[in-house]
Amino acid sequence: MSGGAAGAIEPGDWVHHPGRPDWGPGQVQSVIGARVTVNFRDAGKILINAAVVALEPCADPDAAGS
Repeated sequence: MSGGAAGAIEPGDWVHHPGRPDWGPGQVQSVIGARVTVNFRDAGKILINAAVVALEPCADPDAAGS
């Protein structure tokens, strides 16, 4: 997701918000243009403007080894 574009993020992907580590990992629910809805483990469903916030991919927290 370079330059804040949402093109590389798809529903089902796991991400974290670099400025809000307290929200924990979040699963992308929808992507419409630069609007990305993410269901964060510790903050609930949040609408993110990907033109402003560069969400960072992360591993599925429920994957083996967690």
